[in-house]
Order: sequence, then C-alpha cells, then structure tokens
Amino acid sequence: MHRKPDGSWDKTKLPSRHVTEGPARAPHRSYYYAMGLGSREIAQPFVGVASCWNEAAPCNTALLRQAHAASEGVKAAGGTPREFVTITVTDGIAMGHEGMHSSLVSRDVIADSVELTMRGHSYDALVGIAGCDKSLPGMMMAMLRLNVPSAFIYGGSILPGSWQGREVTVQDVFEGVGKYSSGKMSLEDLCDLEQHACPSDGACGGQYTANTMACVSEAIGLALPLSSALPAPYLARDEYAKATGEAVMALIERNIRPRDICTREAFENAAVVVAATGGSTNGALHLPAMAHEAGIDFTLRDVAEIMRRTPYLADLMPGGRYPAKKMGEAGGVPMLLRTLLDAGLIHGDVMTVTGKTLRENLEGVVWRDDQDVIRPASNPLSPTGGVVGLWGSLAPDGAIVKVAGLKHTKHRGPARVFDGEQACFEAVERREYKEGDVLVIRYEGPKGGPGMREMLATTAALYGQGVENIALITDGRFSGATRGLCIGHVGPEAAAGGPIALVKDGDIISIDADAGTIDLEVDPIELEHRAHELSLEPPRKHNYNSGAIWKYVQLVGPAYAGAVTNPGAAAETHVYADI
Repeated sequence: MHRKPDGSWDKTKLPSRHVTEGPARAPHRSYYYAMGLGSREIAQPFVGVASCWNEAAPCNTALLRQAHAASEGVKAAGGTPREFVTITVTDGIAMGHEGMHSSLVSRDVIADSVELTMRGHSYDALVGIAGCDKSLPGMMMAMLRLNVPSAFIYGGSILPGSWQGREVTVQDVFEGVGKYSSGKMSLEDLCDLEQHACPSDGACGGQYTANTMACVSEAIGLALPLSSALPAPYLARDEYAKATGEAVMALIERNIRPRDICTREAFENAAVVVAATGGSTNGALHLPAMAHEAGIDFTLRDVAEIMRRTPYLADLMPGGRYPAKKMGEAGGVPMLLRTLLDAGLIHGDVMTVTGKTLRENLEGVVWRDDQDVIRPASNPLSPTGGVVGLWGSLAPDGAIVKVAGLKHTKHRGPARVFDGEQACFEAVERREYKEGDVLVIRYEGPKGGPGMREMLATTAALYGQGVENIALITDGRFSGATRGLCIGHVGPEAAAGGPIALVKDGDIISIDADAGTIDLEVDPIELEHRAHELSLEPPRKHNYNSGAIWKYVQLVGPAYAGAVTNPGAAAETHVYADI
C-alpha cells in the first residue's frame, strides 16, 4: 500500500512525512544527517523501537540487546529504526515497601511515554520490547492507542535456579522469608537460597504476570508465534527480535494495524490463555485496560466468564510443577493454542502480526505426547480455568482469585481488618492471627493505596508459615506468584466507599470460589449505619499529595475496568496513525 512501483516508499500517508518531506523540513532532516542517516534512510518509514531496558532488575537487562536485533530486522526490510527507552518499575524490587505504590502507575506512564515519543517524532510504526510485569501491557496499550503498525516481543524469562538439588525461583525466596520467621528455615539457608534463585537475565520464571502477559502477546496476535518461549539469556532470542523488526515492515506495507488484530475475539482468546495457563490475576486488570485503548468494552466480568469455562492446561508454577522455561521446551504458546483451537475454545479466524490468521499460523503445529507441561484440552488439570471472578455483597463490582493448584476454594470465617498492607504483614510475621481468619487489607486500591500495590510479601510469608486454612482479601492486587486463597481487586475499593470499607473485626465473610461468590454476612441496615458513620469522618490521608502518584489518583478509574487513566478510544476524534 505504501510502496511505489519502483520499490521505494510512498510516505504521503505516513506520519513521518511531517518530519522528512519537502523544503520546509530541511531543518528536521539536518538532525537526521547529524546522526549518520543518508537521504535513502530518511526517505524510508521510521520505526520506533521502544524497549524498557534498565538496570533495575534482571527482567530488563537483556532488552537493549534484543532492541538492537529488532533494529537490524527493520533495516533488512527497508525501514529506518529509531531506538528509544522508556521506564520500568520492577515489582520484585518494589515489593513489600513504599516503592510498590509506583508499580501500577508505571504501566500508564510507559504507555504515555511511548505515545509521546511516537507522536513527537512522527514515527510510522512501533516495535515494543518489554520484560517486566507492567511494561508488557503498558507497551501493548501504547500500540493500541497509537494504532500504527506494531509488533511486540517479550524479553524472555529467567532461567530457574538450583538449590539443594531442586529448581527454585524468586518465589521460593519470598516464601523463605515466611519460613525463616516461623523457624522453619535457618538464616544461613535463606541467605544461601537468595544467592542461587536468580541465575541470569530474564523475568521471574513462573507463570507470574510477566510470563502471563507474554503468552497474551502471542494469543492476542501482537507477537510472532513462539517468540516468548526462549529464556532471556539465550542469544537465539535475537533471531526472533530481528524477525519482529522485519514483520513490522510487512505490516506497514499492508497497513495492518493493532486494532485490526486486537478485536473482541482476540481479547477473548487472550483471556482463555490466561486461564488455561493458570496465569496471573493481573491479566484481568491488564486485558480490560488494553481493550479500553482499542474502544472495546471488555471488563472483569467478561474475563471471568471466559475463564470459568476454560480448562486449566499448563502445569506451571506457582500452582503447578514447572518453571516458564519448560513451557517453551514443550512447544510454547503455539502448542497450547493448537489444543485450544482443536477443542473449539478459541477463535481461529483472527488476524495476527504475521499477516496470517491464528489458524493459519498453527498449520503444521503437531501435538507432542513427549511432554507433560501442557495438557491436551481433553485431559485438563482441572475443567475450569486457573483464575475465577467473584461477586457478592462484599464485592458488587467483582473480585478475582487464582485457583490454579488450590484445594482450599471455600472459606467462611471472621474478619481481621487492616488498613494497609504493612500492618497485616507485621501481624503475620508475629503470627498474630488464627487459622480460619479472613485477613482483610483495605485502602490499597488504585485510588486508596494509591497505586493498587501487590501483596506478595504478605502472602508468601503466610505460605512459608504453612498456614492453609486462612483467606486474604484486598482491594489491592496480588502478585502472579501468589498462592493460597487470596482474593484481590475487590470493588468498589475502600477509598471509593465500597463495602470493604465497612468491614469490622469479627464480621463473618463467606467465600466460594466454585460458585463465584464473596459475601459479608452483616445486616444491610447495620451496613447503612456504618456507611453514615464513615461519611462523617475526615477524608483518609495518604503520603502522595504531589507528583506523579498524586496525578494518578486524580485520573484512575475502577479496577474492574482496568484502572485506566484516560477516556480511551471511545472518546477519540482522531487516531495518531492518520495524522
């Protein structure tokens, strides 16, 4: 579409014409000459190659290498790459302290910063490379918002560590803290474990949020098949990065855009894959946010309905046996999609970044009986998905729980209420709770937290102490590494006056993950009285009254709709790709 008969590029409808074409753009071109470009490269499409490289954590340290490889692919296919780097807040480092307030906020800052870089310099297409939890959806949100031809590539997972003859991940270290606090692990062993759990570049090595969203990138059609399979240290990943750069050039030529790929059916496919892999509950936060950027109404309820009818197939940590590396060796996402398609559980006729449909991409993918990481749909680990939604008097807007590998799916007990995670974590460390309790952590939602922190430190400590007959409920989030009966995203959140704000110590809370219910067993008249009393109290204060997190609080919406900070595609009067 954008090629002339002689093979050169017609830029009359591409954004970069605004910075490269005509006499008035001589000053702009002079900057490109200063960077070593020639007239031929200036006349080609400009492709933003965005990575979330930094030295915050190993999830991000291999991204620049892969960005360079993607640029080589763009060049080989006749484009001009323009590399840039955006931020990441890495949860493994931010977890368990004030830094976690920045995590979810960073997702939207990533999307915003990629958008602004693309808009400001009039780039024609986007290759996005991300490695940590919020950077994957943030990068894909930018693609859907801009709607220029785009292709995503995951930076890859970390290799599993080896300790005392078994494979370990960072989750074992978080749980080791709980074991140490309960006298089940020595300080010497904990220090030895921490030195062996993370042996390489790459994102956390189970089906936590990063690997969940990496699977989503393939399932939804924005990433090349099998591109998320290889661990980050493997240099063969660079070939996938190069191929991704070449693929985005073909998308420019055919004018295939992210919203052509990410239809409602594609989002349904993505939700199926989150459930089938026992993926992170954060998938139910990020999929609605991505859909919002595409103008598609796809909320927690939509995600939960799909998950409830999806079999749980991939035997991955934390609910299952294997680290992420093993799924790649078993055939990766294409192998999973093959059995899901054959069982009629996903839509095959959706477009992907290959320029082919999902069904066409899976031609030649043959089921392998020599692996047991991915089950066939006819023989699932369990008949329903690894993640389910809950509704009831405690959560009128819904909540979510990961049930993959969980035996304890029903619970009824007295509430033990904490305003904020720290108070609960300290009580858990001191073992100031009883089996059968329902620990309630509130004022940790998108507005109230602010930033909807994850609770891995607390849940891992509980697990490490060996407690099973207990439930934990929050209007905040849980890490993809969480296990146990841990219910997040309770909405409306406490800061918005939701029922979770009205719970008192000793109130009975009943949870049934099989039925999808979560109820506060308190008389409605009593709750009205409590709500009136709460309305008379001064507004609750937090420490973020200026800066980026304050700004986030003013803008952020409810968790069930993705905790988004802008009106989305539904309010657009103009799409960047058509400037």
